[in-house]
Amino acid sequence: MVLREVPCLLLEVVPLSLAEANAFVARLHRHHGPTIGHKFSLGVASDGRVVGVAIVGRPVARNFDDGWTLEVNRTCTDGSKNVNSMLYGAAWRAAKALGYRRLITYTQQDESGVSLRAVGWRIIAERKARPGWDCPSRPRVNKNENQGRLLWEAS
Repeated sequence: MVLREVPCLLLEVVPLSLAEANAFVARLHRHHGPTIGHKFSLGVASDGRVVGVAIVGRPVARNFDDGWTLEVNRTCTDGSKNVNSMLYGAAWRAAKALGYRRLITYTQQDESGVSLRAVGWRIIAERKARPGWDCPSRPRVNKNENQGRLLWEAS
């Protein structure tokens, strides 16, 4: 019996500049825009085409910004299967290789987190919905959508 060859979708992790990752996010992210800065960005490519990105930077919450912790500030995919899990796994391996001891991220309350669970991340806290980040000392446009969030940690 001769088995016929089935094309295999080969996924590989690739380095990206912040500009490249932000351009992908601007094009495809459903509720967030590009980030201001990062420590590193990476992508997953299939046949030379980027199908997902992760942007990793300093934690947004200043209590977590201890010099040992990074945050996955954005992930974004074109919907290709398993790409988000691959991004979270690669981000944690890269952060550890750079000497960081902790990597965190947030999801909205209504998101399943299946990509995070698939690579061993765990929920460590729930954050209640808040009307926004606007305050007199630092006025901001509300982009929060008043959603509760889950705080995840790589393990």
